[in-house]
Amino acid sequence: QRQLVESGGGLVQTGTSLRLSCVASGFPLEYYAIGWFRQVPGKKREGIATIGSAKGRTNYADSVKGRFTISRDNDENSAYLQMNSLTPEDTAMYYCAIMDGSPSFKEELYKFWGQGTQVTVSS
Repeated sequence: QRQLVESGGGLVQTGTSLRLSCVASGFPLEYYAIGWFRQVPGKKREGIATIGSAKGRTNYADSVKGRFTISRDNDENSAYLQMNSLTPEDTAMYYCAIMDGSPSFKEELYKFWGQGTQVTVSS
């Protein structure tokens, strides 16, 4: 059974860091581009970081550029999101997802999603 499982979320203070993990099972993650998205209740889901399958080219939303780093470890069938200098505006449910082809921030292109991990940043 295919699964993407996010973990690493939690309640942290402003200025601190978290590292989210996205572990795939039931399929090889290496063939897919990976995106990290986040969503606040009542708002549209926002794509924040992507990484390609082949050369691992990364792309970031302006809201997280310079603070967040996406990476992948195909041997571990996993992807990661290192989040530094967190602010209350980063509070959201964070999701990883996979897609074929070149990565995109368009969520409709992603074929499979994890259940999410909650990140809450207190001021």
